[in-house]
Amino acid sequence: MMKATIVYDNTSLENNLQADWGFACLVEAHGRKILFDTGANGSILMGNMAGLGIDPMEVQEVLISHDHWDHTGGLSDFLRVNSVPVYVPGSCREPFGTSEVIKVEDSREIHEGIFSTGELKGIEQSLVLATEKGPVVVAGCSHPGVGTILTAASQWGNVHALIGGLHGFDELGLLEDLKLVCPTHCTQHISDIKKSYPGKYVQGGAGKVIEV
Repeated sequence: MMKATIVYDNTSLENNLQADWGFACLVEAHGRKILFDTGANGSILMGNMAGLGIDPMEVQEVLISHDHWDHTGGLSDFLRVNSVPVYVPGSCREPFGTSEVIKVEDSREIHEGIFSTGELKGIEQSLVLATEKGPVVVAGCSHPGVGTILTAASQWGNVHALIGGLHGFDELGLLEDLKLVCPTHCTQHISDIKKSYPGKYVQGGAGKVIEV
């Protein structure tokens, strides 16, 4: 089973969680706990983790999608609590305070059943989790394009789900074969996605938990 808990997002589903521009998601799969991105503000990130009952010391590594402030802003505060390895795209500045920095250029297996698409179009990587239903993709902002990301992830099977920021994505036909879509953060056409795919649309927001 794969479990994704949205920790940081533009909206919040719980009164004790703070909404803010940015994205972070705790992914639990194949015996690993990975923090995907860290939002824009460390105090909000750590406060939301506490509000969700997430112990930062149980996180085993961080994966940064791309080097933009709204995805890296909470990293230094997190690393002061738990100095875990950090996976960053090749073009990303190396963070301070980590036990290890792993630069990701090409697609690779991070752990069994857990993959990175590699840095796509020189800016961003996405996380891919193998499940019995097919790969689940977690994206930061989808700057390389949703089509590019889904194509990269499809090397591990027919993509089942897409979670994360999709920016100005409007090629909605690309979502036809997916079974679950949770657009978050910077996605501009959330209402269009919901209208086109009411059966597979899942509302995001800090506090949302998705299990596949």
